[in-house]
Amino acid sequence: MVLKPLEILLVEDSLSDVILMKKMLKQTLTPKILHVAKDGIEAMNFLHQKGEYEKQHRPDLILLDLNLPRKNGKEVLKEIKSDLELKAIPVIVLTTSEEDKDIIECYQDHANCYLTKPIDLRDFYKCVTAIDNFWFQFVRYPVNY
Repeated sequence: MVLKPLEILLVEDSLSDVILMKKMLKQTLTPKILHVAKDGIEAMNFLHQKGEYEKQHRPDLILLDLNLPRKNGKEVLKEIKSDLELKAIPVIVLTTSEEDKDIIECYQDHANCYLTKPIDLRDFYKCVTAIDNFWFQFVRYPVNY
């Protein structure tokens, strides 16, 4: 049985973080397709399959930064989790904020996981590997979502 690659939407405005995430994900075991949205509005257009994204599949998982231009990550999270068609998509908040109020607010808005981006390259790789090990190898996703 051939498994289809998991589709991930990375919502991140930092080009260096996008490049790093692409490089790190290539080193993990699970086949993946990585889509990138550089701000919250682009992310919501992707998820609602609007404009240039009308033919895109909905992602199996969303990696969401909080500090985004135009529409911040908290607004995106609230919108995703209040939408009947989107709310089942797991959202991992992956951000630089270690503020308790951000963590609490994200969990109250139904984030599936909150991770602080490590600054050290080795720690960042460990974080991506942990995401791969849990979310891509152990978690089950619906076949026809």
